[in-house]
Amino acid sequence: MSYIKAEAILPADLLAEIQKYVSGRNIYIPAKQDNKLNWGMKSSYRQELKERNADIFFQYLQGIKVSELALRFYLSEKSIYRIIYQMKIR
Repeated sequence: MSYIKAEAILPADLLAEIQKYVSGRNIYIPAKQDNKLNWGMKSSYRQELKERNADIFFQYLQGIKVSELALRFYLSEKSIYRIIYQMKIR
């Protein structure tokens, strides 16, 4: 993870105030709630999982056994059952 020097972006008075609490240490400042992306939106991984789960459900409906799906997708049988259940209730 990269960092930005605080003195390059913060006003001097704010930097002095922060130094009262954490001087010389790294801190994490979370994004504002309205700036946050939902999990998987930036990398498109969420969409990939959605497509994988749809594929698992489709193959299950075609008669492929849960044990075979677990081997094909490198998941546990319990995970396959969870995916099938979630797809059924949608």
